[in-house]
Amino acid sequence: MLDGDLFEGLRNGDRAALGKAITLIESDRAVDASRIHALVEACLPFGGKAMRIGITGIPGVGKSTLIDALGSWMIEKGHRVAVLAIDPSSERSGGSILGDKTRMERLSVRPEAFIRPTPAAGNTGGIARRTREAIALCEAAGYDRILVETVGTGQNELEVDHITDLNVLLLIAGAGDELQGIKRGIMEAADMIAFTKADGAGRERAEHARRDLQGAISLLPPRGSGRRPDLLLTSATSGEGVDALGEALNDLFESDRASGYLDVKRRDQLVHWLDRTIDRGLRRVFDQDPRIIDRSPDIRDAVRNGTKSPFAAAEELLRLFRTSGAPRP
Repeated sequence: MLDGDLFEGLRNGDRAALGKAITLIESDRAVDASRIHALVEACLPFGGKAMRIGITGIPGVGKSTLIDALGSWMIEKGHRVAVLAIDPSSERSGGSILGDKTRMERLSVRPEAFIRPTPAAGNTGGIARRTREAIALCEAAGYDRILVETVGTGQNELEVDHITDLNVLLLIAGAGDELQGIKRGIMEAADMIAFTKADGAGRERAEHARRDLQGAISLLPPRGSGRRPDLLLTSATSGEGVDALGEALNDLFESDRASGYLDVKRRDQLVHWLDRTIDRGLRRVFDQDPRIIDRSPDIRDAVRNGTKSPFAAAEELLRLFRTSGAPRP
């Protein structure tokens, strides 16, 4: 059932309503499932016009600071900016710091901006489980620039490429390869590479790093758009290069839209999220099966004690699930 008041508030650009709506879609409660589905389905027809940008890079590279500067520049150009910031979660407690609003001082006070920190909650790939749906809600609320700040774990942050139009990889000049995660996978998923903190004494280091990296970029296969990433120098503190980055992203977005590549990429993303949704649904059904609930603790203990291999245990549970006559939720 659609919550009409919540949907109406969201569509009117009420940031509190948008925040409540995202809280709803992040719920794991079975009782909320129908409300979540109805809300997302109602929002989808009002989306599709925003530029979706992924911002990734290791912790300390300055993602939040650059987003603060870039988002402010976008607002000055007449846009409304939503930031979906994914924070790492503790493996033990599941908690996270969620401090991005304190690191985005300019954006946090602008009425044209919406900042939503979300814990990764064990989700891999650098984004949260419901980031794709949160984008749909932000677009329905009238935000035409969506910035997704990934967790910042490095090489494996490729899932963001399945929810955004363009991806910006941030690097720090002078950091070692092993620290930056400059690996083939994440480099291939970048549409733009920006060296941060490229001001003062850091400017020369950034210039040198850009020249060194340029040769490696030429060896990468081109993106689906046919391009390889450009390399820019930026400083969120001084503002150097922020406008150049913003203009470059605008140019790439318009070029991809005009060529038809943007439409192709988004259609492929929809199929990807169909598969992801099926995966989540199957896992939920599996975990709720009464026979699995009954047998799983003993089988897990057997794996923990070394009396059964993980592979044999998994096959036993799957076989039990396939032959279960329990009604499917």
